Amino acid sequence: MTEEIRLAFAHPLERAQASAEGKYDRISLRDHIVEVEIGAFQSERGVTQRVCFNVVVEVRPTAEYSDDVDQILSYDRVTEAIAAELNFERLNLLETLAERIAGRILSEKQAVRAFVRIEKLDRGPGALGVEIVRSSTSALPAFKKAEEDRLRPRIIHLSNSAVTSPFLTGWLDALEHNQAPVILCVGLPELPQPKAENAQVARRIGLLAIEQNAWLLAAQDPRCVVVATHTELDWAMKNGQISVWAPSKMVLDATHPPQGDLRNSLSLTHWLIDFLEAQDGLYIGAEVAVDSALRLRSQPIQAQLL
Repeated sequence: MTEEIRLAFAHPLERAQASAEGKYDRISLRDHIVEVEIGAFQSERGVTQRVCFNVVVEVRPTAEYSDDVDQILSYDRVTEAIAAELNFERLNLLETLAERIAGRILSEKQAVRAFVRIEKLDRGPGALGVEIVRSSTSALPAFKKAEEDRLRPRIIHLSNSAVTSPFLTGWLDALEHNQAPVILCVGLPELPQPKAENAQVARRIGLLAIEQNAWLLAAQDPRCVVVATHTELDWAMKNGQISVWAPSKMVLDATHPPQGDLRNSLSLTHWLIDFLEAQDGLYIGAEVAVDSALRLRSQPIQAQLL
């Protein structure tokens, strides 16, 4: 029991050695500290804190000695996995971050098992953290499947006049038969909003106003479903659902959030196009008959590629 307790608090390298599964080599990353915004509490939003990463990866040894860097799992791949997941989106839980880092590392063909310890250094007098152990047999398929199943949607921005247009049903009919998944975006409604001197508070009020407009659009047709998270968007795209984007959560959780005034209704849509690596974006707005990629030319409304 004493040895188990000692190992529970030992460095991941010692834990890997104690639970070795076969004859594997090991590479390690020690005390890699990054300043990052992470955490579920409101006090952790808008600020960065020091997070420490210790990672050990068990790797298959090469068949014969080689000094070729392409034949081994580089240390850079470990730090790149950490950076990629930190840059992907803002997370609330260290557990989620650890899972994603382990999955990304184990997608490397040489990796067999990963020990990932992550600790917050600024949340109290000691280090608060989590440690996980994952093997390639469990983590690799799920991670690879997520990469392979990534879809590139068509993102449509509807002006306020388009949201309430009598032609909306016809456009949705055309979108339903489109090969690519569809995500609808809207801007601020033409309604007075509460005023706030604090910029962050004003931004949140604006995002909530956009979400009110999203719910108004969803009320026009039952095929439109309001979605708020990346996970919901992924599910909707894979299942042929027409999504209406409620931006608050994804924008507030983004590591590189959209900049600029929310009164520029297209700024969020452009950000989502880049974030999801969309096929393209389409704007449906002013009342002018113009052809578009969606073959909406019979309807008296302008449709332009963003």
